[in-house]
Amino acid sequence: MTRNVGGIDRILRLVLGLALIGLTLAGVIGAWGWLGLVLAGTAAIGFCPLYPLIGLNTCPARKA
Repeated sequence: MTRNVGGIDRILRLVLGLALIGLTLAGVIGAWGWLGLVLAGTAAIGFCPLYPLIGLNTCPARKA
């Protein structure tokens, strides 16, 4: 697995994921808020399995 989630993308995923989880725990939104676990997980590992399927990569190019 090559990283394909860049810095800003990771931060946004983590913040949104934690917000969804928090709102679910508080009872503000329904069970679909547990999808925040997916966002937080992909932010933590730096890889999104959907990105290769759609040809997307937000990670900056590495210099040799």
